[in-house]
Amino acid sequence: MAWRVDSETGVLRDVLLCRPDHYSWQPTNSIARATLERGSAFDRDAASRQYGEMVAALEEAGVRCHYLAPEPHLPYQVYTRDSSQTTPWGPVLTQLFRPQRRGEYASVLDFHQCDGAGFWRMGSAGTLEGGDIHVIRPGLLLVGWTGERTDLAGARQFAGWFEAEGWEVRLEPFAEHFLHLDVLFCMVADGLAVACTDVLDDALLAWLRGHGIRLLPVSYKAAMEMGCNVLALGGGRVVSPRHNAELNARLRAEGLRVLDPELDLFTMGGGGVHCMTMPLRRDTP
Repeated sequence: MAWRVDSETGVLRDVLLCRPDHYSWQPTNSIARATLERGSAFDRDAASRQYGEMVAALEEAGVRCHYLAPEPHLPYQVYTRDSSQTTPWGPVLTQLFRPQRRGEYASVLDFHQCDGAGFWRMGSAGTLEGGDIHVIRPGLLLVGWTGERTDLAGARQFAGWFEAEGWEVRLEPFAEHFLHLDVLFCMVADGLAVACTDVLDDALLAWLRGHGIRLLPVSYKAAMEMGCNVLALGGGRVVSPRHNAELNARLRAEGLRVLDPELDLFTMGGGGVHCMTMPLRRDTP
């Protein structure tokens, strides 16, 4: 099967996941470090139940779920958004920054080689992680970079592939404290996004609005609890964690159907539903 994604908001048909068999909080990002410093207790059985809620929400929405093979030494493999990126021309294998996560490439390679389609491109310059990539809509791409998870060389290489296909691309620097751009920004529907507007640069906000994208503001505090980290399903539906109550009410007021699994044991580790899902196939919006 050929995997193709040309937006963040087309109806989601297939998604790549990894079960949290070996998941645990790791002190490799500012959110997880804060969780560990508070002395919060991790409950593996509860995490498994929460993950099952997310999968049930996806399946209820008609999404076919595909899985990487989890490995015991890769506790953050559950965050499948980072280790690859599906494009309009096929998958791209990315280059992860953290030594603790670099081995995640192997299961991604296995998955795409076994399905027979392979990769469109492979990142080979600097570092590149899928949480910084936003295929906003056909012809429009946003790539964030911090110099770590995604650096400028990796962002430029990825952007160049899209520019060669005639796309408009914006590269956006931001502070590494926020891990990935999807902690601060996510599309929720055609022409509608959630954004931490008190952190993102005014020039980026103006660029987004200039492209007809309306922004629902999310506070810094909510963003650091993965308040912006949501998954558009297309067709007026979005997955957003249950603890995101204020934003979920606003999304419903916009006429969206919100599926709200409990996911706090994952967001406390530094990743939400957007981080845990790599779309493999979406309809063109």
